[in-house]
Amino acid sequence: MTFTLNRRKVLAAAASSFAFPALARSSAKRPNILFIMADDMGYADLSCYGRRDYETPHIDGLAQSGMKLTSGYANSPVCSATRTALITGRYQYRLPIGLEEPLAFRDMGLPPAEPTLPSQLRKAGYATSLIGKWHLGAAPKFGPRLSGYDSFFGIQGGGADYFTHASGKGHDLWNNEKTADDQGYLTDILASKAITQLRRHAADSRPFFMSLHFTAPHWPWEGPKDQEESARIAVSSDAAAGFHYDGGTMASYAAIMRRLDEKVGDVLTALEQLGMADDTIVVFTSDNGGERFSDNWPFSGRKTELLEGGIRVPLIVRWPGRIAAGSENAEPVMSMDWLPTFLALAGSSPLAERPSDGIDVTAALRGGTLPVRTLFWRYRHLDQSACRLGHYKYLRINGNEFLFDVVNDPLERGNLSARLHEVFADLKSRYSSWNETMLPFDPESFSHGFHAKDAADRFGVE
Repeated sequence: MTFTLNRRKVLAAAASSFAFPALARSSAKRPNILFIMADDMGYADLSCYGRRDYETPHIDGLAQSGMKLTSGYANSPVCSATRTALITGRYQYRLPIGLEEPLAFRDMGLPPAEPTLPSQLRKAGYATSLIGKWHLGAAPKFGPRLSGYDSFFGIQGGGADYFTHASGKGHDLWNNEKTADDQGYLTDILASKAITQLRRHAADSRPFFMSLHFTAPHWPWEGPKDQEESARIAVSSDAAAGFHYDGGTMASYAAIMRRLDEKVGDVLTALEQLGMADDTIVVFTSDNGGERFSDNWPFSGRKTELLEGGIRVPLIVRWPGRIAAGSENAEPVMSMDWLPTFLALAGSSPLAERPSDGIDVTAALRGGTLPVRTLFWRYRHLDQSACRLGHYKYLRINGNEFLFDVVNDPLERGNLSARLHEVFADLKSRYSSWNETMLPFDPESFSHGFHAKDAADRFGVE
């Protein structure tokens, strides 16, 4: 099936380059980049995306002063796989670590020799820092400072208690390669460290790239007043306690989200007070879809699933004077697109030996369109495969195949595979051809058993 851009789209894209010339051509002053990523945030967990039982005024304000993208996608329905794609600009299945969905118990990680977004920006003259979650391999063999970040403060693993900062492997709070003993609520600590780092960047003549990867609202679901819940988990002999299958409430989730919003607001205020806001492009998004207490409306599915609720994420971009305030765009943008986009803004490009699977999305940030392309996902658990082209999405899950119009049927309820058989066959063929170019599944990967009990409960399979 052939997809073409119509004359209206071509004219709109051309017009947008005149409306926002700073994004249409490189400028003398390269922008700072602040990339803020939440963890396990559902598509509608922000009030500007539809959450009704609490409000997120600071992040809403970011959207009001920038662009809200309504077809933002994570590269995976789980965290470390998406982070692999984000930092390499390539499908995560090109590297063994990308087959760990998520990285959990094996001693593996992102190879230090692999070119990354921070390493390429550093070569282009940027100061680079990571505050928050890494989850791409533990020191000393792996780590942020071996993969392009000048400095790091945060957790190495997939999640940590908000108060004790412990994970299943013990204390997990680090200042570069040394353990950190900072006390307090983890969201507060990460925001404070980010503000301190912004001050350092303000004193540096180089533009900066800061990855601010919060752990919120990832479990354990502990709001800023839930020290007793933290203490209960700390003394529990239940191996599942760390996963918090029985913990949390809607109220505690709201508290986590409100505090996250407040602290994002503090960071944005600091950026303004330091006089850097106008020269900084800010991106806010999530690593995958929401979990137990998330609102993923108008989509079905959640984290670990290739239904839209597992991979569609909030995505907000602000750059004063370059991106129209209060604008929206429905063009599909994926995690791996940020490497070529940020490198273009820095006056650079992906390495020829590691071409990006993503694209430069500045045309969408101008309010225009992007080249029509097929986006692909796979997830070993429940034998999940998916690809999207235009309105249509092919999905295979647990041996069942579907074709959905995700624009007009976002809940993915009407299977169009028989009605639109040619489209179905085309997308299935595209997926098969793409999958042959990726690494095969690793039989030892953690995803083989990930959330097995949860899947049995939800889908009736073992």
